[in-house]
Parts: sequence; structure tokens; C-alpha cells
Amino acid sequence: MFCFWHGRQAGLFAHPRPRPVAVLASLSRDGALQARILARLGFDVHRGSSSRGGAAGLKSLIDALKRGADAAFAVDGPRGPKRRAKPGAFLAAKAAGAAIVPITVRASRLWVFAKAWDEYALPKPFASVEIVRGDAVQAASVTADELTAAIDALEG
Repeated sequence: MFCFWHGRQAGLFAHPRPRPVAVLASLSRDGALQARILARLGFDVHRGSSSRGGAAGLKSLIDALKRGADAAFAVDGPRGPKRRAKPGAFLAAKAAGAAIVPITVRASRLWVFAKAWDEYALPKPFASVEIVRGDAVQAASVTADELTAAIDALEG
């Protein structure tokens, strides 16, 4: 399960995907738009969030992991607080027996939408983009604080 911060996902769309990648999109109107875009990009989209439809969405994601898919998960929830890991990724990874892999994007030039709650970062055209992955960790052996620190360290 690849874990990242909200607002850092745009640069991850180019990440090679040798297996299907399951993602969670909220049940909101914004989530519906996001789900359509992600599906067109080849992602296996599941719907739900911690504020609505969370149990069903998480169960669907766990089932995808058990079938051998990878998963990508914004760990700081749909409403923040930003850059504080919430338990959803841990629950899903633990239930599926999957490892957690911290991941982030570094780009030479970004637009940062500072008024968005997640300070959404969009790499500019022709920017060099580097996808950085940390070491895989079994879900049972990492805490939310440790995952927060691991993802933050990648962005440094």
C-alpha cells in the first residue's frame, strides 16, 4: 500500500503500475469527478471516505489488496488535519496483510494552491518530477506518528 499526503498525488499518476492500483475516492461531488479521472487513468477506483461510506470503501479496498492489487492511499484523511496520518491505511494494510510504503513527489517546479486545505501541488509542464519511495514496513509494526515522520522525511 503506497501512502502519501493529500495534495501530493498529481505527480504520482506517472508512477509505473505493473499491477492494478486500487484507490479510494470520496462520495462527494468532487470525489465523483476525481473517480472519473482516476478511472480514465487506469486506476481501480473504490468509493468512500472517513466522513462518508468509509467502512464500505475500506472493505472494498481491502478486498482489492487481497486479490493482489496494489493500493494508493492519502493517509491524512479527506478533511485533514493535513500531514497527520489517520488509521485507515493501517487498518486496510493490516487486514489485507499488506506492507505500507511511504511515497512522495519532488518536482523542480510546482504550482502550489495555498488556499486549498491540502496545499495541492501540481508539477508545472516540463518540470522534472521525481517519485521517492521509502522502505516497506509491515502495518503491524508502524504507528501513525512513525508513518507521518517517514513521509515527511521523504519530502525533505
